[in-house]
Amino acid sequence: MTAHAAPSGSATTTLPAPSPVFHHLALTCRDPIAVERFYTRYFGFRRARVAPLGDGKQIVFIRNAGMYLELFAADEVSPVPVGTSDGPHSPGVRHIAFKVDNVDATLSLMGDEVRQRITLGPVDFDGFIPGWRSVWLRDPEDNIVEVSQGFVDQDNPPVLTSATS
Repeated sequence: MTAHAAPSGSATTTLPAPSPVFHHLALTCRDPIAVERFYTRYFGFRRARVAPLGDGKQIVFIRNAGMYLELFAADEVSPVPVGTSDGPHSPGVRHIAFKVDNVDATLSLMGDEVRQRITLGPVDFDGFIPGWRSVWLRDPEDNIVEVSQGFVDQDNPPVLTSATS
């Protein structure tokens, strides 16, 4: 491990060299093709790679800019209840988020099919960041997806303190 300087105002951290970059999120799906169509149609993803696994199974990678979703076919029934509102509040992934210029215009372009999937919002967060606004909806697998506008980094966020044993 090599110590790399963290962003200004942060503590130095130990990272593998070179610094890791977020690559993908893997989703296990009842219907991977429906999920692929949804993210392709509404969020601009395109098929990047298909990895055949044999027995008619495959892994499909879809890409939007530098972010990938890796789609697997489910082999089991989910023991986790369907998320509501802005996503599950139990440990795990709460939601997937996409930044857009204008939430309302994006929802309008997406049409009724997506508007019927809304689980919460749109909600304004002007008390935190002027212009921050989000809506949450379900994808075909009932994963919660946030569509958000106006989020910006904090100028000087509090520094993460060292863990003590």
